[in-house]
Amino acid sequence: MDRDELGGWLRLSLTRGVGNDSARKLLAAFGLPASIFGQPLAALQQAVSTAQSNALREEPVELAPLLETTWTWLNDRSRGAPRRQIVVLGDSDYPPSLLTMEDPPLMLYLLGAGFFGSNSALPEEGPAQATTKSIANMLSDRALLSLAMVGSRNPTPQGAANARQFAKAFAQAGLTVVSGLALGIDGAAHEGALDGHASNSPDLATVAVVGTGLDRVYPKAHRDLAHRIAQHGVLLSEYPLGTPPLTANFPKRNRLIAGLSQGTLVVEAAMKSGSLITARLTVEQGKEVFAIPGSIHSTQSRGCHSLIKQGAKLVESAMDVLEEMKLDPSQGTNRPRQADDDDTDIDAPSGTNTPLLKGLGFDPVSLDALQARTGLDTASLQAELMTLELDGLVTRLPGGLFQRLITA
Repeated sequence: MDRDELGGWLRLSLTRGVGNDSARKLLAAFGLPASIFGQPLAALQQAVSTAQSNALREEPVELAPLLETTWTWLNDRSRGAPRRQIVVLGDSDYPPSLLTMEDPPLMLYLLGAGFFGSNSALPEEGPAQATTKSIANMLSDRALLSLAMVGSRNPTPQGAANARQFAKAFAQAGLTVVSGLALGIDGAAHEGALDGHASNSPDLATVAVVGTGLDRVYPKAHRDLAHRIAQHGVLLSEYPLGTPPLTANFPKRNRLIAGLSQGTLVVEAAMKSGSLITARLTVEQGKEVFAIPGSIHSTQSRGCHSLIKQGAKLVESAMDVLEEMKLDPSQGTNRPRQADDDDTDIDAPSGTNTPLLKGLGFDPVSLDALQARTGLDTASLQAELMTLELDGLVTRLPGGLFQRLITA
Protein backbone atom coordinates (compact mmCIF):
# COMPACT_ATOMS: atom_id res chain seq x y z
CA MET A 1 0.00 0.00 0.00
CA ASP A 2 1.46 3.37 -1.02
CA ARG A 3 0.80 6.69 0.68
CA ASP A 4 -1.95 7.78 -1.72
CA GLU A 5 -3.84 4.51 -1.33
CA LEU A 6 -3.55 4.75 2.46
CA GLY A 7 -4.91 8.29 2.24
CA GLY A 8 -7.95 7.05 0.31
CA TRP A 9 -8.78 4.42 2.91
CA LEU A 10 -8.31 6.87 5.77
CA ARG A 11 -10.55 9.40 4.04
CA LEU A 12 -13.27 6.79 3.59
CA SER A 13 -13.03 5.78 7.25
CA LEU A 14 -13.13 9.42 8.40
CA THR A 15 -16.08 10.54 6.27
CA ARG A 16 -18.87 11.54 8.62
CA GLY A 17 -22.01 9.46 8.39
CA VAL A 18 -20.30 6.67 6.41
CA GLY A 19 -19.95 3.55 8.56
CA ASN A 20 -18.64 0.12 7.71
CA ASP A 21 -21.86 -0.98 6.04
CA SER A 22 -22.08 2.06 3.76
CA ALA A 23 -18.36 1.86 3.02
CA ARG A 24 -18.73 -1.73 1.87
CA LYS A 25 -21.59 -0.73 -0.43
CA LEU A 26 -19.42 1.98 -1.95
CA LEU A 27 -16.46 -0.37 -2.40
CA ALA A 28 -18.69 -2.97 -4.04
CA ALA A 29 -20.08 -0.36 -6.42
CA PHE A 30 -16.94 1.58 -7.35
CA GLY A 31 -13.86 -0.36 -6.29
CA LEU A 32 -10.98 1.23 -4.38
CA PRO A 33 -11.57 4.44 -2.36
CA ALA A 34 -9.80 6.59 -4.97
CA SER A 35 -12.52 5.65 -7.45
CA ILE A 36 -15.27 6.46 -4.96
CA PHE A 37 -14.17 10.05 -4.46
CA GLY A 38 -14.01 10.64 -8.21
CA GLN A 39 -17.66 9.73 -8.75
CA PRO A 40 -20.30 12.36 -9.60
CA LEU A 41 -22.90 13.06 -6.95
CA ALA A 42 -25.64 11.26 -8.87
CA ALA A 43 -23.61 8.06 -9.03
CA LEU A 44 -22.85 8.14 -5.30
CA GLN A 45 -26.53 8.60 -4.54
CA GLN A 46 -27.22 5.26 -6.19
CA ALA A 47 -25.23 3.55 -3.44
CA VAL A 48 -25.71 5.71 -0.32
CA SER A 49 -27.89 8.55 0.96
CA THR A 50 -27.75 12.15 -0.27
CA ALA A 51 -26.19 13.31 3.02
CA GLN A 52 -23.52 10.64 2.78
CA SER A 53 -22.88 11.46 -0.87
CA ASN A 54 -22.36 15.15 -0.04
CA ALA A 55 -20.00 14.20 2.80
CA LEU A 56 -17.94 12.06 0.45
CA ARG A 57 -17.34 15.07 -1.77
CA GLU A 58 -15.59 16.98 1.03
CA GLU A 59 -12.17 16.00 2.34
CA PRO A 60 -12.20 15.69 6.16
CA VAL A 61 -10.06 18.40 7.80
CA GLU A 62 -8.33 15.81 9.99
CA LEU A 63 -7.21 13.68 7.01
CA ALA A 64 -3.87 15.36 6.25
CA PRO A 65 -2.41 15.21 9.79
CA LEU A 66 -3.73 11.68 10.32
CA LEU A 67 -2.23 10.48 7.05
CA GLU A 68 1.16 11.94 8.02
CA THR A 69 1.03 10.33 11.47
CA THR A 70 -0.13 6.97 10.13
CA TRP A 71 2.43 6.82 7.31
CA THR A 72 5.25 7.61 9.74
CA TRP A 73 3.97 5.00 12.21
CA LEU A 74 3.59 2.34 9.53
CA ASN A 75 7.15 2.79 8.25
CA ASP A 76 8.96 3.11 11.57
CA ARG A 77 11.75 0.55 11.41
CA SER A 78 13.96 1.97 14.12
CA ARG A 79 15.74 -0.53 16.32
CA GLY A 80 13.45 -1.82 19.05
CA ALA A 81 10.25 -0.67 17.30
CA PRO A 82 7.50 -3.32 17.07
CA ARG A 83 6.58 -4.51 13.62
CA ARG A 84 3.40 -3.00 12.23
CA GLN A 85 0.96 -3.49 9.35
CA ILE A 86 -2.30 -2.05 8.06
CA VAL A 87 -4.66 -4.44 6.31
CA VAL A 88 -7.73 -3.20 4.44
CA LEU A 89 -10.90 -4.97 3.40
CA GLY A 90 -10.18 -6.91 0.23
CA ASP A 91 -6.47 -7.44 0.89
CA SER A 92 -5.25 -10.99 0.42
CA ASP A 93 -3.79 -10.71 3.94
CA TYR A 94 -7.12 -9.85 5.55
CA PRO A 95 -7.88 -12.58 8.17
CA PRO A 96 -10.52 -14.91 6.63
CA SER A 97 -12.15 -15.51 10.02
CA LEU A 98 -13.09 -11.82 10.21
CA LEU A 99 -14.41 -11.69 6.64
CA THR A 100 -17.20 -14.09 7.58
CA MET A 101 -18.50 -11.80 10.33
CA GLU A 102 -21.58 -9.66 9.84
CA ASP A 103 -19.60 -6.42 10.25
CA PRO A 104 -15.93 -6.85 9.21
CA PRO A 105 -13.76 -3.76 9.88
CA LEU A 106 -12.80 -1.53 7.00
CA MET A 107 -9.19 -1.33 8.22
CA LEU A 108 -7.10 -3.36 10.66
CA TYR A 109 -4.05 -1.95 12.41
CA LEU A 110 -1.58 -4.60 13.58
CA LEU A 111 1.39 -4.20 15.92
CA GLY A 112 3.78 -6.83 17.20
CA ALA A 113 5.14 -10.30 16.39
CA GLY A 114 8.60 -9.09 17.31
CA PHE A 115 10.80 -5.99 17.25
CA PHE A 116 13.05 -4.58 14.55
CA GLY A 117 16.71 -5.01 15.36
CA SER A 118 16.09 -7.68 18.03
CA ASN A 119 17.05 -11.33 17.80
CA SER A 120 13.41 -12.33 17.33
CA ALA A 121 12.62 -9.73 14.70
CA LEU A 122 12.98 -9.70 10.95
CA PRO A 123 15.96 -8.57 8.87
CA GLU A 124 17.06 -4.95 9.02
CA GLU A 125 16.97 -4.51 5.25
CA GLY A 126 14.05 -4.41 2.84
CA PRO A 127 10.82 -2.45 2.46
CA ALA A 128 8.74 -2.02 5.58
CA GLN A 129 5.67 -3.51 3.94
CA ALA A 130 7.55 -6.64 2.89
CA THR A 131 8.74 -7.38 6.41
CA THR A 132 5.51 -6.56 8.23
CA LYS A 133 3.16 -8.30 5.83
CA SER A 134 3.40 -11.61 7.68
CA ILE A 135 1.74 -10.29 10.85
CA ALA A 136 -1.71 -10.77 9.32
CA ASN A 137 -0.60 -14.09 7.86
CA MET A 138 0.39 -15.24 11.33
CA LEU A 139 -3.07 -14.34 12.62
CA SER A 140 -4.66 -16.34 9.80
CA ASP A 141 -2.37 -19.30 10.43
CA ARG A 142 -3.47 -19.38 14.09
CA ALA A 143 -7.20 -19.12 13.32
CA LEU A 144 -7.91 -22.76 14.18
CA LEU A 145 -5.63 -22.69 17.23
CA SER A 146 -6.92 -19.59 19.01
CA LEU A 147 -9.17 -19.32 22.06
CA ALA A 148 -10.75 -16.16 23.46
CA MET A 149 -10.59 -15.64 27.22
CA VAL A 150 -12.75 -12.89 28.72
CA GLY A 151 -14.20 -11.91 32.06
CA SER A 152 -14.70 -9.30 34.74
CA ARG A 153 -12.59 -6.17 35.08
CA ASN A 154 -12.97 -6.60 38.86
CA PRO A 155 -12.44 -10.32 39.38
CA THR A 156 -12.10 -12.15 42.65
CA PRO A 157 -8.53 -13.19 43.47
CA GLN A 158 -9.48 -16.75 42.55
CA GLY A 159 -10.91 -15.63 39.22
CA ALA A 160 -7.71 -13.80 38.31
CA ALA A 161 -5.63 -16.82 39.36
CA ASN A 162 -7.82 -19.14 37.28
CA ALA A 163 -7.45 -16.92 34.21
CA ARG A 164 -3.67 -16.87 34.46
CA GLN A 165 -3.36 -20.62 35.13
CA PHE A 166 -5.74 -21.64 32.35
CA ALA A 167 -4.08 -19.30 29.83
CA LYS A 168 -0.66 -20.67 30.72
CA ALA A 169 -1.91 -24.21 30.16
CA PHE A 170 -3.42 -23.24 26.80
CA ALA A 171 -0.19 -21.59 25.65
CA GLN A 172 1.80 -24.65 26.67
CA ALA A 173 -0.61 -26.78 24.63
CA GLY A 174 -0.03 -24.61 21.56
CA LEU A 175 -3.08 -22.34 21.64
CA THR A 176 -3.01 -18.59 21.06
CA VAL A 177 -5.02 -16.72 23.72
CA VAL A 178 -7.14 -13.81 22.43
CA SER A 179 -8.41 -11.15 24.84
CA GLY A 180 -9.01 -7.42 25.19
CA LEU A 181 -6.13 -6.01 27.31
CA ALA A 182 -8.60 -4.74 29.91
CA LEU A 183 -7.94 -4.81 33.63
CA GLY A 184 -8.85 -7.99 35.48
CA ILE A 185 -9.42 -11.25 33.63
CA ASP A 186 -8.15 -9.95 30.27
CA GLY A 187 -4.83 -8.87 31.70
CA ALA A 188 -4.44 -12.11 33.67
CA ALA A 189 -5.15 -14.15 30.52
CA HIS A 190 -2.50 -12.28 28.52
CA GLU A 191 -0.02 -12.70 31.38
CA GLY A 192 -0.69 -16.43 31.62
CA ALA A 193 -0.30 -16.92 27.88
CA LEU A 194 3.06 -15.16 27.99
CA ASP A 195 4.05 -17.30 30.99
CA GLY A 196 3.33 -20.49 29.08
CA HIS A 197 4.81 -19.43 25.75
CA ALA A 198 8.21 -20.86 24.92
CA SER A 199 10.66 -18.07 24.12
CA ASN A 200 11.83 -19.84 20.95
CA SER A 201 8.34 -20.62 19.66
CA PRO A 202 7.38 -19.02 16.32
CA ASP A 203 3.70 -19.05 17.29
CA LEU A 204 1.79 -16.10 18.69
CA ALA A 205 1.38 -16.35 22.46
CA THR A 206 -1.53 -13.96 22.66
CA VAL A 207 -3.54 -11.41 20.68
CA ALA A 208 -4.85 -8.22 22.33
CA VAL A 209 -7.82 -6.61 20.57
CA VAL A 210 -7.98 -3.02 21.79
CA GLY A 211 -10.55 -0.23 21.68
CA THR A 212 -8.09 2.62 21.03
CA GLY A 213 -5.58 3.58 18.38
CA LEU A 214 -2.41 1.48 18.53
CA ASP A 215 -0.35 4.53 19.46
CA ARG A 216 -2.08 4.46 22.86
CA VAL A 217 -2.18 1.90 25.65
CA TYR A 218 -5.34 1.65 27.72
CA PRO A 219 -5.34 1.12 30.60
CA LYS A 220 -1.99 2.79 31.28
CA ALA A 221 -1.24 0.14 33.90
CA HIS A 222 -0.85 -2.35 31.04
CA ARG A 223 1.89 -0.45 29.22
CA ASP A 224 4.58 -3.01 30.11
CA LEU A 225 2.18 -5.86 29.33
CA ALA A 226 1.45 -4.37 25.90
CA HIS A 227 5.19 -4.16 25.23
CA ARG A 228 5.59 -7.88 26.03
CA ILE A 229 2.58 -8.77 23.89
CA ALA A 230 4.18 -6.88 20.99
CA GLN A 231 7.26 -9.08 21.34
CA HIS A 232 5.51 -12.47 21.47
CA GLY A 233 2.06 -11.72 20.09
CA VAL A 234 -0.01 -9.07 18.33
CA LEU A 235 -2.02 -6.00 19.29
CA LEU A 236 -4.90 -5.33 16.91
CA SER A 237 -7.29 -2.40 16.46
CA GLU A 238 -9.84 -1.26 13.91
CA TYR A 239 -9.52 2.36 15.12
CA PRO A 240 -7.24 5.05 13.61
CA LEU A 241 -4.16 6.21 15.46
CA GLY A 242 -4.97 8.75 18.13
CA THR A 243 -8.38 7.24 18.95
CA PRO A 244 -8.97 7.66 22.70
CA PRO A 245 -10.62 5.03 24.93
CA LEU A 246 -14.23 5.84 24.07
CA THR A 247 -16.83 3.79 25.94
CA ALA A 248 -18.67 2.71 22.78
CA ASN A 249 -15.53 1.20 21.25
CA PHE A 250 -15.11 -1.62 23.75
CA PRO A 251 -18.35 -3.55 23.24
CA LYS A 252 -17.83 -3.16 19.48
CA ARG A 253 -14.34 -4.66 19.56
CA ASN A 254 -15.73 -7.79 21.26
CA ARG A 255 -16.92 -9.09 17.88
CA LEU A 256 -13.28 -9.19 16.76
CA ILE A 257 -12.24 -11.12 19.86
CA ALA A 258 -14.90 -13.71 19.02
CA GLY A 259 -14.07 -13.61 15.32
CA LEU A 260 -10.37 -14.33 15.78
CA SER A 261 -11.03 -17.38 17.97
CA GLN A 262 -12.41 -20.89 17.65
CA GLY A 263 -14.27 -20.51 20.92
CA THR A 264 -14.63 -18.30 23.98
CA LEU A 265 -13.93 -19.14 27.63
CA VAL A 266 -15.67 -16.86 30.13
CA VAL A 267 -13.67 -17.07 33.33
CA GLU A 268 -15.71 -14.88 35.66
CA ALA A 269 -18.51 -12.44 34.84
CA ALA A 270 -21.41 -10.64 36.47
CA MET A 271 -24.84 -10.65 34.82
CA LYS A 272 -24.26 -7.31 33.07
CA SER A 273 -20.67 -8.00 32.06
CA GLY A 274 -19.43 -7.10 28.60
CA SER A 275 -18.02 -10.62 28.50
CA LEU A 276 -21.53 -11.91 27.91
CA ILE A 277 -21.61 -9.83 24.71
CA THR A 278 -18.53 -11.70 23.51
CA ALA A 279 -20.18 -14.99 24.45
CA ARG A 280 -23.32 -14.09 22.49
CA LEU A 281 -21.28 -13.07 19.45
CA THR A 282 -19.35 -16.33 19.68
CA VAL A 283 -22.61 -18.31 19.56
CA GLU A 284 -23.86 -16.21 16.64
CA GLN A 285 -20.68 -17.11 14.76
CA GLY A 286 -21.38 -20.80 15.34
CA LYS A 287 -18.56 -21.34 17.82
CA GLU A 288 -18.35 -22.92 21.26
CA VAL A 289 -18.71 -21.04 24.54
CA PHE A 290 -17.08 -22.35 27.72
CA ALA A 291 -17.60 -21.06 31.27
CA ILE A 292 -15.93 -21.66 34.62
CA PRO A 293 -18.42 -21.98 37.49
CA GLY A 294 -17.84 -20.23 40.80
CA SER A 295 -19.37 -19.69 44.18
CA ILE A 296 -23.16 -19.40 44.27
CA HIS A 297 -22.63 -16.45 46.64
CA SER A 298 -20.42 -14.47 44.24
CA THR A 299 -22.03 -11.90 41.93
CA GLN A 300 -18.96 -12.31 39.70
CA SER A 301 -19.97 -15.90 38.96
CA ARG A 302 -23.59 -15.35 38.03
CA GLY A 303 -22.85 -14.53 34.40
CA CYS A 304 -20.96 -17.82 34.01
CA HIS A 305 -23.75 -19.75 35.71
CA SER A 306 -26.27 -18.16 33.37
CA LEU A 307 -24.20 -19.16 30.33
CA ILE A 308 -23.96 -22.74 31.59
CA LYS A 309 -27.74 -22.86 32.02
CA GLN A 310 -28.04 -21.71 28.38
CA GLY A 311 -25.78 -24.49 27.12
CA ALA A 312 -22.20 -23.27 27.56
CA LYS A 313 -19.73 -26.04 28.36
CA LEU A 314 -18.94 -26.18 32.07
CA VAL A 315 -15.17 -26.09 32.49
CA GLU A 316 -13.24 -27.32 35.52
CA SER A 317 -9.79 -27.67 33.96
CA ALA A 318 -7.87 -26.59 30.90
CA MET A 319 -8.13 -30.16 29.66
CA ASP A 320 -11.92 -29.79 29.39
CA VAL A 321 -11.43 -27.10 26.75
CA LEU A 322 -8.59 -28.86 24.93
CA GLU A 323 -10.62 -32.07 24.66
CA GLU A 324 -13.66 -30.19 23.36
CA MET A 325 -11.46 -28.53 20.73
CA LYS A 326 -9.98 -31.96 19.95
CA LEU A 327 -6.46 -30.84 20.79
CA ASP A 328 -3.80 -33.05 22.36
CA PRO A 329 -1.81 -30.94 24.83
CA SER A 330 1.20 -33.25 24.40
CA GLN A 331 1.37 -32.11 20.78
CA GLY A 332 1.62 -28.43 21.67
CA THR A 333 4.01 -26.39 19.60
CA ASN A 334 5.72 -24.99 22.70
CA ARG A 335 6.60 -28.13 24.63
CA PRO A 336 4.97 -31.35 25.89
CA ARG A 337 2.98 -31.03 29.05
CA GLN A 338 4.75 -32.61 32.03
CA ALA A 339 3.17 -34.17 35.06
CA ASP A 340 4.21 -31.27 37.28
CA ASP A 341 3.10 -28.46 34.98
CA ASP A 342 0.95 -25.67 36.37
CA ASP A 343 -2.06 -26.92 34.43
CA THR A 344 -2.10 -30.51 35.72
CA ASP A 345 -5.20 -30.04 37.86
CA ILE A 346 -6.46 -26.63 38.71
CA ASP A 347 -8.51 -28.00 41.60
CA ALA A 348 -5.64 -29.86 43.25
CA PRO A 349 -4.99 -28.83 46.88
CA SER A 350 -2.06 -26.47 47.31
CA GLY A 351 0.52 -26.73 50.04
CA THR A 352 -0.26 -28.38 53.32
CA ASN A 353 -3.94 -29.18 53.61
CA THR A 354 -4.25 -27.78 57.12
CA PRO A 355 -7.45 -27.80 59.20
CA LEU A 356 -7.68 -24.05 58.59
CA LEU A 357 -7.54 -24.50 54.80
CA LYS A 358 -10.24 -27.15 55.07
CA GLY A 359 -12.30 -24.79 57.20
CA LEU A 360 -11.92 -22.01 54.67
CA GLY A 361 -13.48 -24.05 51.88
CA PHE A 362 -13.58 -22.10 48.64
CA ASP A 363 -16.14 -19.37 49.34
CA PRO A 364 -15.41 -16.06 51.11
CA VAL A 365 -15.76 -16.50 54.86
CA SER A 366 -15.65 -14.23 57.92
CA LEU A 367 -13.26 -14.51 60.88
CA ASP A 368 -16.15 -15.43 63.19
CA ALA A 369 -17.25 -18.25 60.89
CA LEU A 370 -13.68 -19.58 60.73
CA GLN A 371 -13.47 -19.59 64.50
CA ALA A 372 -16.68 -21.59 64.67
CA ARG A 373 -15.43 -24.07 62.06
CA THR A 374 -11.92 -24.57 63.43
CA GLY A 375 -12.24 -23.92 67.18
CA LEU A 376 -9.07 -21.79 67.09
CA ASP A 377 -8.73 -18.79 69.38
CA THR A 378 -8.55 -15.36 67.76
CA ALA A 379 -4.77 -14.90 68.15
CA SER A 380 -3.92 -18.33 66.72
CA LEU A 381 -6.42 -17.96 63.89
CA GLN A 382 -5.06 -14.56 62.83
CA ALA A 383 -1.48 -15.84 63.01
CA GLU A 384 -2.26 -18.84 60.80
CA LEU A 385 -4.19 -16.66 58.34
CA MET A 386 -1.24 -14.30 58.08
CA THR A 387 1.08 -17.23 57.32
CA LEU A 388 -1.27 -18.54 54.64
CA GLU A 389 -1.53 -15.05 53.13
CA LEU A 390 2.25 -14.75 52.94
CA ASP A 391 2.39 -18.19 51.30
CA GLY A 392 -0.12 -17.05 48.67
CA LEU A 393 -2.74 -19.57 49.74
CA VAL A 394 -5.29 -17.15 51.20
CA THR A 395 -6.35 -13.63 50.30
CA ARG A 396 -8.05 -10.97 52.41
CA LEU A 397 -11.22 -9.47 50.87
CA PRO A 398 -13.13 -6.27 51.64
CA GLY A 399 -15.56 -6.53 54.54
CA GLY A 400 -13.26 -8.61 56.74
CA LEU A 401 -13.65 -11.76 54.62
CA PHE A 402 -11.03 -14.35 53.67
CA GLN A 403 -10.88 -16.65 50.67
CA ARG A 404 -8.75 -19.65 49.82
CA LEU A 405 -6.77 -19.43 46.59
CA ILE A 406 -6.43 -22.49 44.41
CA THR A 407 -3.01 -22.74 42.80
CA ALA A 408 -2.09 -25.60 40.57
